[in-house]
Amino acid sequence: MFPTIMGTVVIAGIVGYISEKSGFTRNGFLPSIIICVGGAFLFYFVRLMFGIGFGSPGVNAIVSSIGALVIVPFHWRGRR
Repeated sequence: MFPTIMGTVVIAGIVGYISEKSGFTRNGFLPSIIICVGGAFLFYFVRLMFGIGFGSPGVNAIVSSIGALVIVPFHWRGRR
């Protein structure tokens, strides 16, 4: 369990860094990494409690990180 959660955090951090470096997001490096790690933690615990997932923990971390990066900035963006 412990190596899985550490791998999830590392993969989520890498996804956050790559998304900011490639221009997919414009949040800043630290906010993108925090958003990715938060989304990966949330999905990790949902997988533990309910057994919902996409197969391997690595794929779950990647998909949940990208999902969090898409959802969070659009939710907090101001409406004009």
